[in-house]
Amino acid sequence: MSTEDSNSSANRRGAALQVHLLGIVDFDAALALQERLVYELTGRSDQQGALLLCEHPPLITIGREGSRGHIQAEDRELQARRVPVRRLGRGGGTFMHMPGQLAIYPVLPLSRMDVSVMEFRERLEDAVVDVCEELMVPAERQADKPGVFCHHGQVAHTGIAVKRWVTCHGLYLNVNLDLNWLKLVGSNSLATRPTTLAAQRTRVTEMSQVRESVVRHVATRFNYDHTNLYTSHPMLKRTYQTVAMRA
Repeated sequence: MSTEDSNSSANRRGAALQVHLLGIVDFDAALALQERLVYELTGRSDQQGALLLCEHPPLITIGREGSRGHIQAEDRELQARRVPVRRLGRGGGTFMHMPGQLAIYPVLPLSRMDVSVMEFRERLEDAVVDVCEELMVPAERQADKPGVFCHHGQVAHTGIAVKRWVTCHGLYLNVNLDLNWLKLVGSNSLATRPTTLAAQRTRVTEMSQVRESVVRHVATRFNYDHTNLYTSHPMLKRTYQTVAMRA
């Protein structure tokens, strides 16, 4: 084995996926934490990565493929519902977020993992397909359409960004939420209606069960043999105190 191959193998063995379960956290706080982790990972030489799992209070985000025209509500209605709108430098379209939707944010050093941006998206979506199938929900990813799709609609939306070859943002999996809230955002260019795991299974689906499955399948898809699990992060600065009502 060459010195380069030996070093790469050692990096894989020594690296772990640092998993942080954040609960319900405001979007800006989660974004700031991702940016901090991106900065930290760019200074490392191994393949250690982070995975943030959380839920957000109600808001709408607009990615590079989205627009205000995808929002099916006037500004007055959004203000009355206290739903802010944010434009972001991520891929993907216009997404509705709220408690009951699991935000999956992998912060991974692609260049040191020898993974392309497209392959990252494919592996992330495949991990969520694995989660769905483990819950007895047939699902698939599509090469030309970011996200994860079930028979009755789109169950997950993908919107990623890469900074200095480290990933941020990620994927949003609809677990157990009110579909009426999702109707605030149109179907974008995919003409696919949204759905949830709970709707597909016709019963309430526990978020803790989904989180545990996501951790296992993301670690497997990105070849992490070790995961370290934390219930928060010391650099997370929460500003949102009121827990939004679940579906």
